[in-house]
Amino acid sequence: MENLKLTLKALRINKGYSQKKASSLIGISEETLANYEKGLTYPDIPTLKKIEEVYETKYDNINFF
Repeated sequence: MENLKLTLKALRINKGYSQKKASSLIGISEETLANYEKGLTYPDIPTLKKIEEVYETKYDNINFF
């Protein structure tokens, strides 16, 4: 069975977080998170690890498109 990948926005919404709350927990600006969610920019490895922690998921489950 194939894993269902969720977008960053979907992961954030599933956790019940606003962009402000999620960006604060991750340690980035709201603008940076918005750019990640739109696929305009991508997180570096330390930020990605924090995203995995905050959203309680693994990189393999995130769809960056």
